[in-house]
Amino acid sequence: MAAAWTTATAPLVADRPEVRRIGMAALGTALQRGWADFAAAPTQLVFLCVLYPVIGLVAGTLAAGGDAMHLLYPMAAGFALVGPVAALGLYEISRRRERGLAAGWRNAFDVLRSPALGAIAALALLLAAIFLGWLWVADMIFARTVGTLPADAGDAMRVVFGTPVGHRLLLWGNLAGLGFALVVLVLTVVSFPMLLDRDGGVARAVGTSLRAVAANPAPMLGWGLVVAVLLLLGSLPLFIGLAVVLPVLGHATWHLYRMVVAP
Repeated sequence: MAAAWTTATAPLVADRPEVRRIGMAALGTALQRGWADFAAAPTQLVFLCVLYPVIGLVAGTLAAGGDAMHLLYPMAAGFALVGPVAALGLYEISRRRERGLAAGWRNAFDVLRSPALGAIAALALLLAAIFLGWLWVADMIFARTVGTLPADAGDAMRVVFGTPVGHRLLLWGNLAGLGFALVVLVLTVVSFPMLLDRDGGVARAVGTSLRAVAANPAPMLGWGLVVAVLLLLGSLPLFIGLAVVLPVLGHATWHLYRMVVAP
């Protein structure tokens, strides 16, 4: 199976890519195009979306069964921090459809033939480090607020939601999570799609992502809110909805990249 990368489709250029300004309406357009890609090539669900909720369920089960129960919510929420890596195959499917090439779930693995695989792996390792950093911060906030939770799940919920220390945990934990999410948004909103589209290295891709956010602060913050809300809805119940939410967001992110970064 050919990966269909050529010097024309993945150029190495020294100058900085042009970053366009977009409006809030572009977010709806990106979602519409993302949905169209999902409807046209839905078979990628098997590899890209079933695995994602399974990982969440396994991690949650492990956490709930031991001393790390207080990390259950940070682990589930933190999967959004590595979402751009999970969506790589979706970007590739959208890239192929855009070029009029055959596109299905098997083409998601064409990412492994990308000339930018090394740069993609390096950026993925950065996101993994950010995810681990988030868990460390969440654990520290828990230790300095609640400290310990009762073994009974109902009692634990009452401590978290019905006591002053629990309210401080929720406040500082969610603020910290928001900070980590914003960092990931700024670093990756266009960098992963750009590496697939035209390999120019991690620094160039991340730099373009930073400029894209600086040029479009309101739409990019709006996009982050859209992603957060849809991931939350997709996580209920038991992460099952992510089987639809994740591919649509992945495809939509590709189209957002196309609107923001000039060819």
